[in-house]
Amino acid sequence: MATIKIKQIGSPIRRPEHQKKILIGLGLGKMNRVVELEDTAEVRGAIAKLPHMVAVVD
Repeated sequence: MATIKIKQIGSPIRRPEHQKKILIGLGLGKMNRVVELEDTAEVRGAIAKLPHMVAVVD
């Protein structure tokens, strides 16, 4: 299965609780952390909800 690398570029400070939970669900939580996850619809949907806090790394 294909994988995707995600980098956190925004801080969870002063963000709604549901956005913080999405970050934790993706395995993020600290600035500039990079995780590699399977490229699924669920992961893509979580990224779409946080375009201001995460970026896809090539």
